[in-house]
Amino acid sequence: MTRPVDSGIIFIARIALAVLFLWSGVMKLLGYAGFVGYLHSKGVPFVQVAAPIATAVEVLGGLLLIVGFKVRPLALLMAVYTVAAAVLGHDFWNVVDAALQRDMVIHFWKNIGIAGGFLLLFVTGAGRFSVDGARAPRGGLGR
Repeated sequence: MTRPVDSGIIFIARIALAVLFLWSGVMKLLGYAGFVGYLHSKGVPFVQVAAPIATAVEVLGGLLLIVGFKVRPLALLMAVYTVAAAVLGHDFWNVVDAALQRDMVIHFWKNIGIAGGFLLLFVTGAGRFSVDGARAPRGGLGR
């Protein structure tokens, strides 16, 4: 059971993660052809399948994070997705331009850090201020 202050912090963490993914997913929707072209340029396999899945994961995942629905399995999915995005989209080991490589290194490790945040969210759960929290059984006698 989490304390109200813990649930508040978890809620803020969920919102912070959600904003990043919602923004990115909406940008993918608005510039879908460019996103598909980017995936092609990176050599991502099955782009016609990968592009809509990536967009859906970011938009739907962001919305589910905000409301706090099925957060533990969602957090695992988002952690795996974020690491995959780091490896496929920020492959600094293939970049020869020093300035671009530095940028890619930062983005790669940023994604790894975000994945770590999702793993913590997997451990903590959504907290009380969520659909998951509202659906959780409460302990007896005033808990």
